[in-house]
Amino acid sequence: MAVGRRIYLKRELPDPALIEAFKQIPASNTADCMERNCGMHPRIKLMSSPKAQMSCGAAFTVKCRAGDNMGIHAAMRYVEEGDYLVISNEEDGYRSLIGEVMMTYLYRYKKIAGIIIDGSIRDIDELSKWDFPIYATGTNPGGPYKEGPFEINVPISCGGISVYPGDIILADPDGVIVIPRKDAPEILEAAQKFMANDQKKALGAAEGKKDYGWLDKAMEAKKYEIIDDYYRP
Repeated sequence: MAVGRRIYLKRELPDPALIEAFKQIPASNTADCMERNCGMHPRIKLMSSPKAQMSCGAAFTVKCRAGDNMGIHAAMRYVEEGDYLVISNEEDGYRSLIGEVMMTYLYRYKKIAGIIIDGSIRDIDELSKWDFPIYATGTNPGGPYKEGPFEINVPISCGGISVYPGDIILADPDGVIVIPRKDAPEILEAAQKFMANDQKKALGAAEGKKDYGWLDKAMEAKKYEIIDDYYRP
C-alpha cells in the first residue's frame, strides 16, 4: 500500500439528523460536554461572513505536504455536498493553499458545508464577504506547490486536534470543534441539556443571580485566605 499517496473514496458517515441537530447548538456548549478538549487552536479563525451562526458537516479530510495543494485539487473531485473539507498542512503559512477560483468551485458548484485549512488563503478581499464558512490561519499572496504527496480521507491533525473522516465538524464565530462520529449521539443529548441549562443561567445572571457555592468549596479546599484589609508591602 502506498502510504502517503492514498485516496480513500468511502467514509463512515454520521446520521444527517445529527448534523442538523448540532447546528442548533453553539460550539461552546457542545465543547463543554466533551471535557473542553475538542477545540481547534485559535490560529484557525473565521475569515468570511456566513449569515448562519453555526455550520456543521461530516469531515472530508485532506493531508497535504506543507505549502502544497495538489491534494486539495484531488479532493475537489471527490468531496460531496454538505461535507466539511478539513485540510492539514504541517502548520505551514508561508504559501496560500487556495484562493477565489478554487473556493468558488467548492462553494457554488460542490456546495460543501465549509472549509478549514491549517494554513493560509488568498484573495481575502473577495472571500471575506462570502456567505460561506471559511476558516484558516491567515492570508499570504504567495501561491502553493502542486507536487504532493498527499492523502485523502485518512486521520489528520488540524489545529492541534485529531480529525477522522466522517467526524462531525461544528463551527461558529468562536472557532471549530471536532465531534467523534461514534460518540455523536451521546454528545448531542448532553449538549442539548447543557444549552437549556446555560440559557437559564444567562437569564439569572441578568437578574444578578450567581451561585458561588462551588467557588467557596474549592477555595476552602485550597486554603485561600480572605483578608479584609489593604495590601501593604
